[in-house]
Formats: sequence, C-alpha cells, structure tokens
Amino acid sequence: MSKLIKPEGYEAVLNLKETELAIKRVKDFFLSSLSTELRLRRVTAPLFVLRGLGINDDLSGVERPVTFPIKDMDERTAEVVHSLAKWKRMTLAEYEVEPGFGIVTDMNAIRADEEMDNIHSLYVDQWDWERTMTAEQRNIKFLKKIVNKIYSAILRTEFHICETYPQLKHFLPEDVHFIHSEELLQKYPGMTAKEREDAICKEYGAVFVMGIGGKLSDGKEHDLRAPDYDDWSTENEEGFLGLNGDLLIWYPVLGRSIELSSMGIRVDKAALMHQLKLQNKESRTELYWHKRLLNDELPLSIGGGIGQSRLCMVLLHKAHIGETQSSIWPEAMREECKAIGMPLI
Repeated sequence: MSKLIKPEGYEAVLNLKETELAIKRVKDFFLSSLSTELRLRRVTAPLFVLRGLGINDDLSGVERPVTFPIKDMDERTAEVVHSLAKWKRMTLAEYEVEPGFGIVTDMNAIRADEEMDNIHSLYVDQWDWERTMTAEQRNIKFLKKIVNKIYSAILRTEFHICETYPQLKHFLPEDVHFIHSEELLQKYPGMTAKEREDAICKEYGAVFVMGIGGKLSDGKEHDLRAPDYDDWSTENEEGFLGLNGDLLIWYPVLGRSIELSSMGIRVDKAALMHQLKLQNKESRTELYWHKRLLNDELPLSIGGGIGQSRLCMVLLHKAHIGETQSSIWPEAMREECKAIGMPLI
C-alpha cells in the first residue's frame, strides 16, 4: 500500500448515499454539456472486439488486453477494449458524420495490468468522443479550441454541482494553460515527466500538455503513445512535434496533478506510416483497420476520452477513485482506506 496517498485530516464531504446521487448528477450534466459544446450524438459502443483486426487501442503498447474464446465463432479470440480510439473513427465513417459533428459513447474497459492507487483502477469508464474534421483544421489552433470547449463543460459541471451541494467549494481556474512537452522539459530540467506535470499544474491549476508520444530533446518521450491513433509526430505551426495532449488539473485534496482527458488530432495516412516506421510496426498496414485508413475509407478526425469516475472523484472532492466507482481492490487497501475516512464502494 506504499502508493496510497493518505491526505491528513481527510473527511468525505458527501456520505455514501449523497455520493451515489451526486455521481449521477455529474454524469448526466457533463454529458449534456459536452454533447452541446462539441455537437456530439450518442452511439452504442462494444465492450469487446475481435483480435487481429487492429481495432483495439494499444495504449502505450505494453498493457495486455483481457481475452476470451468465442464458442460460436470457432474459438476466435475476443479482446475487451482498452479504449475506443480507432473504433470511433470507423463509426464516423459508417454513420457518415459530417465535419463539425461527432459521436460520444460510454466506454467501459478492464485494465488488468494497472497499478492500483488513489486514481488508478482495474475498471475504466470514460466518455469516449470523436468528431469529424477537415484537413484545414489539422493544426494547434483547432486543437486548443476543442480543449477549451471541453474545459468549459467541466467548469459548467463544477458550478452546477457546487450549487447543488454548497458544502463543495469550486477550485478549478477559469482558463487552461497550454504548454508543449518540450517547453515543459526546458522549464523544469532535472525532473521526471510526472514531477514536471505536478509543478506546472500547481502553478496554473489547469494545463494542457501538448505533443505526447514523440521523443524530446533528452531522448525520452513525455509519455508513451501507440502509433496509430493520435498524431504525435507531425510538426505544427509552433515548431514543435505533435497534435495531441493531456488535460491535467491540480487536485488539492491529494496535492498532485490529475489527468482528466487524453485527446488529439488523429493520424492521417502520412502520419500513420511515419509513426509505424518510428516504432517498427509497419506490419500493421496489413490489418483491417489500417487498410481502411490507408484506402481513404475513414474520415479525418479529432477525439479523446474523459474519465467518468475520475471526473466525479475530482468534482465531489474524493480522495480515492474507489469512492466513485465499484471495483476490486486489495483487502489491505480497503481496510486502510476505511480507517482513514475514505470507504471504497
């Protein structure tokens, strides 16, 4: 339990019954706000996909998907999704969604390799969204515009929840500070990527760190990214690599930064081929999803995921994500959390 953060004097603001009601309020209000801001329609999403099609999200490339054989399909293997990054783009094509509009869905996943702590769980629930865009919009200005719209929906939800439960006090800043991961490295030399995120978030409150996935001047990536969904290798008009990033906030309850969303402009054909080559994964061009993209069967898009339980945790001032979702935890962690006033659902 060494990774468990135990805030001194922590006491849950809402009890268990109030929390369950508040979780629904957060989820309903935020989804409505997000859908309005980005002009998204809700769609139904899969819990699992077939292995070998290239549809599942590979995240950083090391996480193992949960799998099972399908009896009625000659024992073909299904994988529980890690996210819906690539599936959503196919759905945009199938529904013929026009530029300026998009889709949103509830994504549920199991990440068996996750190291459990205050903000990481075996169970992942996100609002996964994707929006069709034009070639002219593949730039940093448009990325920032979409980030600001998402953050506006978060602020609106925080205001609604604080009005509903006056014992909760708002703490999020009005604006997002944008910084590229290379600039962040130069600003805080000698720190790890996580330490840099904590430092910048403590200074500004809400930060969007851009350009995640490509190597920086120290020869390391700020964080790992798969090569076939976000575009992290295209040089933008500001002279840096990357058209993606993470939205983070400073969370005073835990005294650390927390990522609320990972998102980005998706790869076009050129970026896909370049990034596959950089990671020595060019064999993926033979997979079903990749062939569709290379054959111009998928639209240009921007998309991402926003953690549902994590957003609820932050807006309800909880110290552990297990206070806003039901999952499996080590019994020792459950007992320790209960003893310090943060009972897990």
